Amino acid sequence: MSEVELGKVMRRGEESSGVRRIQEWLTLSGFAVAIDGDFGPATEAALKRFQAKVALPVSGVADAATFERLTGPLRAALATIPPAGRTLGALTVAYAAQHLRQMPREVGGRNRGPWVRLYLDGNEGASFCWSAGFATFCLNQAARTLGTPMPLERTFSSDLLAAQGRARERFVSSLSAPPDRARIRPGSLFLRRRTPGDWSHSGIVTEVDEETFQTIEANTNDEGAHEGYEVCARTRGFKNVDFVVL
Repeated sequence: MSEVELGKVMRRGEESSGVRRIQEWLTLSGFAVAIDGDFGPATEAALKRFQAKVALPVSGVADAATFERLTGPLRAALATIPPAGRTLGALTVAYAAQHLRQMPREVGGRNRGPWVRLYLDGNEGASFCWSAGFATFCLNQAARTLGTPMPLERTFSSDLLAAQGRARERFVSSLSAPPDRARIRPGSLFLRRRTPGDWSHSGIVTEVDEETFQTIEANTNDEGAHEGYEVCARTRGFKNVDFVVL
């Protein structure tokens, strides 16, 4: 079963990874249940409450119509945005904002859940940070919409983003001097620098000011942690931050 397709109708008594995905979406929708892959009475009851809320037949059975409504936020995030004359950077920001409105977050454990799998091409788990995956996913959406080549390869690693930026002469560092703000435009990617050769977090620049810049970023939280659980919009300063420009 893909993230937006139901492989089969599921009902009470089933145990599978497909049931786990239904439980994930119930929890993300505000009907929290144990995410254990066991379609028991609690999952059935939560599914009935969800069906009642969205005006579907209250059957407690996970059919295609129910799964389509459960995955509505992810479908909305994947919807194509008309280019309307936008640049690659502007369209990247537009896609990031579209994702942000759907409130992507982890569910079922650290770096887990359907949103994480979307941004990491099916991968998930404690060792899979997903900030770079989110940033390059939005960039890829924009490039595909415009029919233009990706300026960077899809990657899940902030270190590899930095390496690509350097190799393609798109890297702007703040290590030895203030960065050239004129080159940092909406849609550029920021890299949180841990050491001169190590970057721990990345995201999308949405606006640049004199002393700060605005972002949309994943795998963070309201405190700006690099191992957070959601997609957020934040204000950041330039200290210890490098950039990959488009």
